[in-house]
Amino acid sequence: MNITMIPLSELKPNPRNVRLHSAKQLEEYRRSVEKFGQTKAIVCDESKTILIGNGLYEAMKAQGMTEAACFIKTGMSESDKLKMMMADNKVYSLGVDNLDTIEGIIAELGAMKDFDIPGYDADLLETLTFEPDDADDFMGGYGLLDDSSKANMEKAAARYAQEDAKFEASAERIAPAAPPRPLESPGTAPAPQTDIVTGLPEKPEETSGNALQRRFLVCPKCGEKIWL
Repeated sequence: MNITMIPLSELKPNPRNVRLHSAKQLEEYRRSVEKFGQTKAIVCDESKTILIGNGLYEAMKAQGMTEAACFIKTGMSESDKLKMMMADNKVYSLGVDNLDTIEGIIAELGAMKDFDIPGYDADLLETLTFEPDDADDFMGGYGLLDDSSKANMEKAAARYAQEDAKFEASAERIAPAAPPRPLESPGTAPAPQTDIVTGLPEKPEETSGNALQRRFLVCPKCGEKIWL
């Protein structure tokens, strides 16, 4: 395999890259490049279009690097290029982590107090090496809020309460449908309908041209508003 150093400005990101790179992944990729440098070659075709290593290319650019070690694949058909791109991502994803080995490595790094590993959360890794007493101390502070967090939560609660009150003030209260009236003899004036919650005469329902109406009724058992 002949590796060639190519300026990043000459490489072309592949518009048909089959891997989506999140902002978090690219940041961790950048951290890896910063810490270890380029550890694998970017694969491209004769036109310097990237076939494998689009994420690495983006990370190296973000790190301010100007050239990359590349392996140029020549003589490939368009279908083989597409299949290689698909295979590179799929074959990699078929592997699984050896948890026993990872646990041993974390223990070794814990003894060195060094969890600066791109792709991993250092605080989380540290908790995996806690002794029982350390874990108890850590969990004892779980869920505690500092003064700043509590103040922000109180401000948010007050704002939500004001918005709820404003919404309620502009809402329209409606009554549940009354049970069917018994048949009345001819010539008898219909009995007025009453609100089954309040017992007061029912008012004719008002309509509004606003398609979204704020309406509620009151639960006859608990008195809570039920928004419709």
